[in-house]
Parts: sequence; C-alpha cells; structure tokens
Amino acid sequence: MSFETEWRQWKAEREEALVEPHGWLALVSLDWLGREPRAHDGVPGLWWQDDEAAYLDPQGAELEHDGVALTGVTRFELVNSGAGTRVLSGDVEIEVARRSGYLIRVHDPKAEALRAFHGVPSYDPAESWVVEARYEPFDEPVPTTVGAVVEGLTHVYQAPGRVRFTRDGREHALTAFNGTEGGLSILFTDETSGVTTYGANRSLKTTAPDPDGRVLLDFNRAVNLPCAFTPYATCPLPPEGNRLPFPVEAGEKTPHEAV
Repeated sequence: MSFETEWRQWKAEREEALVEPHGWLALVSLDWLGREPRAHDGVPGLWWQDDEAAYLDPQGAELEHDGVALTGVTRFELVNSGAGTRVLSGDVEIEVARRSGYLIRVHDPKAEALRAFHGVPSYDPAESWVVEARYEPFDEPVPTTVGAVVEGLTHVYQAPGRVRFTRDGREHALTAFNGTEGGLSILFTDETSGVTTYGANRSLKTTAPDPDGRVLLDFNRAVNLPCAFTPYATCPLPPEGNRLPFPVEAGEKTPHEAV
C-alpha cells in the first residue's frame, strides 16, 4: 500500500470516528455543577457537586448508569482531567467529567453538527513530514500544568519525557505525554496556528520508542482536538515550549465547525 493510500485510509477512519452518534460532534450543551442541587436545561434530574464528587438525583426520570437503572441519589467520584462517565437518558448520553470542578455535557445523536459534518480540511500528505525523532525520558514523570481553551481552567498531566528532532538544520524539543499502545501524545502549535490551522492546539501521536529511543513523528496525522469542533470542550493547551518556530504545513487544517 502506498504512503498516500495509507494516509487516505487513516483520514477516512478518523472522520468516521468524528461522526460517532455520541462523540464530540454530538455535544449540545455544557453545564458546570454548583454546590446546591439544581436542574439544567435539557438535562433530567437534579445535579450538584462537593469537593470530591458529583451527584445526581434522578427525580423520577428514567436514567441508567453502567447498565443499572438509577432510582436514588448517585455519586460520581472521578479523576481530575481524566476520563468521564456517561448516564443514559433514552437515546441521549449525559457525560459527567471532572475538570477542576465537575461538569455535565449532553451528547445527542440528533445534533446539528453531526448532520452538517462534511469532513476535515487537511494538507495533502507528504512523506517529507514524516520525521525521525529521539525520545528522552525524564528520570521521573514530571507533573505538568497546562492551560485550557476555557479561561481560568488548567489541566495537570504527567510528562514522561521529551522528543527531539531536527528540521532544516535546527534542533527542536517537544514535551510529550503518555499516548496509546506504548506511544506518546504531543500537543503543539506552529506558525500555521491561527492562520490555516486551528489556533489553540493540534495533537500528534507517535510510535512507541524503539530500544534506542527512536520514534516517528508523522505530522501528516496531526489532528484537531475536540475544541476545534465544538464550544463544549475543555481541551488543554500545549505545554510551555511546544510552539514550533516554523510552519507545519501538514495534517488537519482549521475545521469548518471551528468556533
């Protein structure tokens, strides 16, 4: 399979994932929870939080969590900046997540953004944007605080190391977070950010480091985070130093849905 064919297959799979019926494009609301039980527009039940957890009183609504019908007050204690959990209400999913405080977001398979989606603009693939890099693990993972697209919000992630690579005779280093399948995840901006690509961030997954610490950075597969598609995301910004001083004319461009 040719390089371009592989990329086009990857792009098709990426866009299929974006239009999953309860994915990011299905978001229709975001509400931050307060200390007192209260109702939120379009969301059944009463919701609130304390310092440790979020709470839901279904108030007779037919709701389900992890396959169990909810009949009384339910407590959700989640990891900050970690994965959320979902409450089912008919064909709608109510996501509960912790981002310093707790929030709830409604994923509706009938969302207008899902119906209107017609792909993500991207640069044409080019093998010159596949770069060999060197992974340098830190002695211990470093807690790294980054900003967010939501003003006043921060995220804290463990950075296991950095990657170094050379472009046009200059060396560059990017702080990396843990990715999937042994690889790394890198948040970055560059000189296209806010021009042809989304201004706040893009994300790049790497291969797993080989025994000599080598990884591949395929900038053709640099993708937008959910905040590029919806105002109901709380995406992290890149860590300090992860702005590349040249235009990365590869990967996804600013989406049609950018807010």
